[in-house]
Amino acid sequence: MKDQQLTSLLNQMTLEEKIAQLQQLAANFYEGAEEGGQITGPMASMGITDHMIENSGSVLGLSGAEQVIAVQEAHLRKNRLGIPLLMMADIVHGFKTIFPVPLAIGCSWDMERAELSAEIAAKEAAVSGVHVTFAPMADLVRDPRWGRVMESTGEDPYLNGRFARAFVRGFQGNDLTDDVSRLAACVKHFAAYGLSEGGRDYNTVDLSERQLREYYLPAYRAALDEGAEMVMTSFNTIDGIPISGNVKLLRQLLREEWGFDGVLISDWGAVKELIPHGVAEDEAEAALKAIKASVDIEMMTECYVHQLPALVADGQVDESIIDEAVLRILKLKQRLGLFENPLRGADIEKEREVIFCEAHRTAARELAVKSCVLLKNDQVLPLTTEQRIALIGPFANNGDILGPWSWLGSTEEASRLAPALEARAAAGKVTVAEGSGIESFTEEQWLEAKAVALEADVIVLALGEHSDMSGEAGSRSDICLPEAQRELLQRMKTLGKPIVVVLFNGRPLDLSGVIENADAILEAWFPGSEGGAAITSLLYGDENPSGRLTMSFPVSVGQIPVYYNHFNTGRPLHAPGADKRYVSQYLDIPNEPFLPFGFGLSYTTFSYSEPNLSGEIMTKDQPIKVTVTVTNTGNVQGEEVVQLYIRDISGEVVRPMKELKDFAKISLSPGECKEVSFTLTEAQLRYYHSDLSFSSDPGQFKLFVGPNSQEVKERDFRLTLA
Repeated sequence: MKDQQLTSLLNQMTLEEKIAQLQQLAANFYEGAEEGGQITGPMASMGITDHMIENSGSVLGLSGAEQVIAVQEAHLRKNRLGIPLLMMADIVHGFKTIFPVPLAIGCSWDMERAELSAEIAAKEAAVSGVHVTFAPMADLVRDPRWGRVMESTGEDPYLNGRFARAFVRGFQGNDLTDDVSRLAACVKHFAAYGLSEGGRDYNTVDLSERQLREYYLPAYRAALDEGAEMVMTSFNTIDGIPISGNVKLLRQLLREEWGFDGVLISDWGAVKELIPHGVAEDEAEAALKAIKASVDIEMMTECYVHQLPALVADGQVDESIIDEAVLRILKLKQRLGLFENPLRGADIEKEREVIFCEAHRTAARELAVKSCVLLKNDQVLPLTTEQRIALIGPFANNGDILGPWSWLGSTEEASRLAPALEARAAAGKVTVAEGSGIESFTEEQWLEAKAVALEADVIVLALGEHSDMSGEAGSRSDICLPEAQRELLQRMKTLGKPIVVVLFNGRPLDLSGVIENADAILEAWFPGSEGGAAITSLLYGDENPSGRLTMSFPVSVGQIPVYYNHFNTGRPLHAPGADKRYVSQYLDIPNEPFLPFGFGLSYTTFSYSEPNLSGEIMTKDQPIKVTVTVTNTGNVQGEEVVQLYIRDISGEVVRPMKELKDFAKISLSPGECKEVSFTLTEAQLRYYHSDLSFSSDPGQFKLFVGPNSQEVKERDFRLTLA
């Protein structure tokens, strides 16, 4: 269908039919769907009529080729103009084949594998009839109390932008019309949702426009520059205005300044939530503010369908605004090829071949390997085949390793740690005991675990969070391991055996009670469908850990927010000659995070040469080439993430102590040296000034190269703009 045909179709629609296109309803509203479509919020009586359903534009949470075909065909029989439905769902880190949670994928620093994970998720979802995924989440997060940190790729705007692009490429491919194995991507949550006060979900956000543009908007912009078809509004306020009614952020910045002409959808119930936020007196005012802010689709509340007809009739809303919104929705359906092929992609036979196939599981296993981060190793890992292993803990044989937003994943079919270890070790060398529950601990559990541990050479403790402890509405004020598990670990320590802790969790943790009692710690996150196999290959050294943290681990919750790209203050802790008390510090804990951004250990070691610069003066036309030689000084092959940071010594506004500007992931054999080169340009030194202009400042800069944000070698250079 061509653009002029879409305009003709729009002109045939009644006002009520247009407004119904702006309504998104859950699957169980539709004929042909089984009861219990995916619901993520409270269900209330909405006063939705059959006519509204027959003319609605999109469905939330429906999948499965048979159901999608049934719903779409039933809808087309009833829809006067034959306008097909859009099928949307949260395909965040896999469909049936579940990949590690996005925070874990971020720790891989591997854009190709991240893109592949989205491509596979799209293939499985598309063959099941899904058209749109509510991903990627591009929110920058500095507070691990926030449950949805597991959906982010971390605390750095540059790296988040790289991953956002990779996910969009994977989901969408090159041509949504011809490639029915891809999905339209919806970047979320616009904007700054990750800055919710206190790390509490749905909470207020307060920051300057300069900070918003500098740190929180770049990753969304990167996703849109990569071609993301949709944007989802966030639940929070910015400058006192909830996003779903925020004209400045949505219509002026997103639409007019950035030129985004795709579909903008509210998050679940967010339009009606303008009322409890306190900016709308009733549903009519909520609908008025959301449509004026250019929100095209209202998800799972009914303000538009009930209130827009009267708002148009009394002149408060010009029908042309509704026409613009409907046309954007119709164009997305056109780009997906739905007018020619309403059943796009849905294929019952192919579903059986594609979903959870061996090739997809292999890709999930490989990415899980790359996502795990070795946090500590006092010469305990890797394990050897002949060692007697006591595998103990609530995650020893637990399938709850998929993490939040894995609604079609199977915990029963997940690769669990116990059988994977038993298959890898020599016969009879692995003994398993639960030891404790996730939040419970009994003497009977302890006695069983103790007996198993006393017969072992090495204790492997599988500890962590239940998946409900993170994700949406999973905010926590205490981010330590649950007390029951810390008690188990502390008692195990008294047995005098080497202890390896494997952590399953969706956020950076306060490792108090863990770090001092464990001889080795492997951060596995929620590793997905192939987690057990991936972790086993790392524990036995079949694979070498290569993950690097993309979010700092705090010493304690009292440090939060703690992040690498912080400011120096006028009284920095380590200022020469400073009074030891009257500096910016805590009296009881360090300023620095327990584990910094970029950190991760390996079974080998690496050394770095001093960075070499092609020159010490940069201009707009003359970049600086940075080279450093990295050597594998250990005995096994390993991968290293070489990281490049800069610091602007004198900006018009205060600049961070370090900013990541580039990185390279390299593989080195034992004794091998490799020269790594980066080209640093003037454009990479630009930032938002106090007047919101975007430019660089001449003057002195520092450049840092190293394996993480703390262990770096530095050089100076100057930028000259004359």
